Amino acid sequence: MHYISTRGDATQRKFCEILLEGLAPDGGLYLPVQYPQVDDATLTRWRKVYHEQGYAELAFAILSLYIDDIPADDLRALCRKTYTAQVFGTGEIVPLRHVENGVYLEALSNGPTLAFKDMAMQLLGNLFEYELARRGEELNILGATSGDTGSAAEYAMRGKKGVRVFMTSPAGRMSPFQQAQMFSLQDANIINIAVEGVFDDCQDIVKAVSNDLDFKRKYKIGTVNSINWARLLAQVVYYFAGYIQATDNNAQKVSFAVPSGNFGNVCAGHVARSMGLPIAQLVVATNENDVLDEFFRTGVYRVRGSADTHETSSPSMDISKASNFERFVFDLVGRDGARTKDLFSTQLSAAGSFDLSADSAFKDAAARYGFVSGKSTHTDRLATIRDTDARHGMVIDTHTADGLKVALEHLQPGTPMVVLETALPIKFAATIVEALGREPERPAQFEGIEALPKRVLNLPADVVLVKALIEKTCA
Repeated sequence: MHYISTRGDATQRKFCEILLEGLAPDGGLYLPVQYPQVDDATLTRWRKVYHEQGYAELAFAILSLYIDDIPADDLRALCRKTYTAQVFGTGEIVPLRHVENGVYLEALSNGPTLAFKDMAMQLLGNLFEYELARRGEELNILGATSGDTGSAAEYAMRGKKGVRVFMTSPAGRMSPFQQAQMFSLQDANIINIAVEGVFDDCQDIVKAVSNDLDFKRKYKIGTVNSINWARLLAQVVYYFAGYIQATDNNAQKVSFAVPSGNFGNVCAGHVARSMGLPIAQLVVATNENDVLDEFFRTGVYRVRGSADTHETSSPSMDISKASNFERFVFDLVGRDGARTKDLFSTQLSAAGSFDLSADSAFKDAAARYGFVSGKSTHTDRLATIRDTDARHGMVIDTHTADGLKVALEHLQPGTPMVVLETALPIKFAATIVEALGREPERPAQFEGIEALPKRVLNLPADVVLVKALIEKTCA
């Protein structure tokens, strides 16, 4: 299996070459030259693997299609080390909970930081440590987080040999619980940077550093954001696991509803569907920052500036530049790297938008790729949280509420709808209290976390200052 850039660099690279890189040298994102196809016999075999051997073996089977430069025994050992009941709270790893009328929640938030990002980040940490040891090298991870990526990365990388993490986050924009999870870590290899701005400013810094190839190579800069293909690949696995749990046979189709900000989570669903997983619809659910919903409704992709990026009660989706969207557009325009580069590097930079509404590929997008979309507001998520608690005795977080609200608008008779859970409610306690009048349950290990000493640097949204910090720390 080889990988190419979405922006036309035709150099084909192996998995371990791109694992530690993040962006391609031309600024594009990596995708496989082609998606491996899963036939009926393979899916039947994987169904048996999941039910009889568990999630780790299913992960190994899927990842093996994309990773052929790590010995099979080593890759299997990495999967078994990652996906355990001790780490994820249950041997099922991602159990389904039935809500009503064929609507399910797929529990993805039982990991160390109580968010779905753990599903991929725990594997990524083990992959990084393995490959760095094999090479005898070190890696400086530069990341951006709107809430959950940062803590998931830091908990996965803390204490890992050869790895240092520089994590940027928008100052004051995360929930108190999210901030405490990150800033309370005292590990020497974890450096938190609170940036004056919004998530997109943090993401722009990461991309600017990654695009400075000399600096990137000198300081061995890697990424854990979902621009890293390995992280997105790990997320593909739980689509297969969710499908297998929701169906009895391969003739059935399933839809997935995905709370979406940076498009990484739902892009993994796009990959799974492209492999042949019988997915009817991929339901993109946005909050008030509805850039993605606008595109799927109109064909216009229009990013917002910092001043127009709303601060909402589902803050992990307060994003207006969806990095992984480029991967889907690359497929949408026939894997034309030159055109993708023009759309994202030229038109988006110059005009802040591009328009595919007249493109025949866009007109076919729903039928060919299954994408539909919708938007949820603060009022909507409060109502959904209240209704789900009152009628089903389930307390869900604000992002999952966005996903459930939009999912219910796209139900198809006879087709199960799986809503991907984003996080446990305690991460957004203030809104849960507003909705229900009571605090959500707090896992014992996080009692009093907000009162712990914090270790964080405050910086303006300035790439020069971030580079200087990296240079000083690595000196």
